[in-house]
Amino acid sequence: MKKLLSICVPCYNAAGYMERCLASLPKGEEDVEILIVNDGSTDGTAGIAERYAAKYPRTVRVIHQENKGHGGAVNTGIREAKGLYFKVVDADDRVRKEPFRRIHAALQTLVAADSSPDMLVSNYVYDKEGEKRHRVMRYANALPQERLFTWEEVMHFRKGQYLLMHSVIFRTALLRVCGLRLPEHSYYVDNLYVFLPLPFVRTMYYLDVNFYDYAIGREGQSVNEQTMIRNVDQQLAVNRRMIDFFASHYDAIASEKKRFRYMFNYLEIIMAVSSVMLWKSGTEENLGKKKDLWTYLRKKNHRLFLKMRTGIVGIAFHLPGSAGRRVTLFLYRVMQRIFHFN
Repeated sequence: MKKLLSICVPCYNAAGYMERCLASLPKGEEDVEILIVNDGSTDGTAGIAERYAAKYPRTVRVIHQENKGHGGAVNTGIREAKGLYFKVVDADDRVRKEPFRRIHAALQTLVAADSSPDMLVSNYVYDKEGEKRHRVMRYANALPQERLFTWEEVMHFRKGQYLLMHSVIFRTALLRVCGLRLPEHSYYVDNLYVFLPLPFVRTMYYLDVNFYDYAIGREGQSVNEQTMIRNVDQQLAVNRRMIDFFASHYDAIASEKKRFRYMFNYLEIIMAVSSVMLWKSGTEENLGKKKDLWTYLRKKNHRLFLKMRTGIVGIAFHLPGSAGRRVTLFLYRVMQRIFHFN
């Protein structure tokens, strides 16, 4: 049977929590496949994956590979997927069954009507350890609901309201046509995953359902503040690749005004995250890297640099003296609220 949806679960030493994730995934739908990509794990991950594949042989497929990092595991999933659509579910996260049924039914209906969107969007929930009430990232104010739409029909995204890996399902062929290949052995590649395909996205569909539970607050997670500071060079590498892409596709991106605005705002927030982490580290070397990052943007595309340098982020990170530091600290607190740094 032809597959409608491939769900890729990248796993690296995930034995302590992956079963909760796998238990949440649909295993009774014959048109849905689950690809567990065991990314060179050295714990019990492989055994857990094989047990699920043996229990659900028509649904679950395991791929073992040498360690390539999260990006390398997602690349493998895209290459091996048999589904018309592609979804990444990280091994420490989980999804909700009733929202999945609605997404599944919507995709079936759209495909049957020959109206397949390039990207389907749903909500995600910040499942933060120690919190009883969880913040939900919804898009009802920004996106038309339960119908096909284009960039022209997109409304206003609020600051801090962005499409993350948790909220999108892409048409698999689109990911292949746009040549998406994520860097291996690097954190923060999820930003590239939801950025680089956007100029190729023509049609979208939004369901206002809380489908994805994004687990956050675990010690050592990539969005832990100290982890981000320690791995700031990886953040910078991702940031520079986003700059490269925007600079080289500037005119194409700008051909859709609302797409340009969204992608500009997303790049701006990533510039802010990079600058905050470099500033927060407190070292002269990293303060120099902050200056280098903005110089890199200027050299790559002067129009893009001027637009960003005169915006709130560009101004805030170039204010001198104690007043400048206070503004930077304020911006840092905003970043904490948006990205839930621990």
